[in-house]
Amino acid sequence: MDKALVSAVDGYIESLFLESDETLERTLRTSDEAGLPEIQISPAQGKLLYLLAKLVGARRILEIGTLGGYSTIWLARALPEVGELVTLEYEQLHADVARSNLEHAGLGDRAQIIVGAALETLPGLEAGDPFDLVFIDADKENYAGYLEWAIKLTQPGGLILADNVVREGEVIDAESDDSFVRGVREFNDLLAADPRAESVIVQVVGGKGYDGIAIARRV
Repeated sequence: MDKALVSAVDGYIESLFLESDETLERTLRTSDEAGLPEIQISPAQGKLLYLLAKLVGARRILEIGTLGGYSTIWLARALPEVGELVTLEYEQLHADVARSNLEHAGLGDRAQIIVGAALETLPGLEAGDPFDLVFIDADKENYAGYLEWAIKLTQPGGLILADNVVREGEVIDAESDDSFVRGVREFNDLLAADPRAESVIVQVVGGKGYDGIAIARRV
């Protein structure tokens, strides 16, 4: 893979379909200044999330893995004024940075950040209204557990998305000792076999490398 060419094409796509955005640029900058890992989605992927949320008419969105709030802002912008986004983050520092970024984006009243291990906080959402879209982008070892909760919490016709499920092609290695690869392989196997979802994985190549995203419609 010619990484320079891929990055150049990313730049070409962004020049066509994305405008300069001070809010999102600030979000990346403050995340970097706070020492957060640079593992957020790309601008084009953010636009994809935004469009998918618009296409399903999402009014309630659940995000598992907030980081600095970059993807959170993309998703929250797709909501109507009465919409709601709940995002789950394990690290308090990440949540604090994301909260500041959401406030700066004017979305503080539309997005709720819940801090803690997601598998411990997800059960508390079961009593609420179902979600129209769930985006999973967190620790890969627990993807299988997140999938089960995503299916439980998503209403029929809703969309479930999971990032980083190809791992630069390593996902085809059934003997891998990488915990991230094992985690997404388990997730992929469960998703493929679950009758409650119609699903596919799309390979993604871009400036951030080679990976893939799982897309599932809740039946």
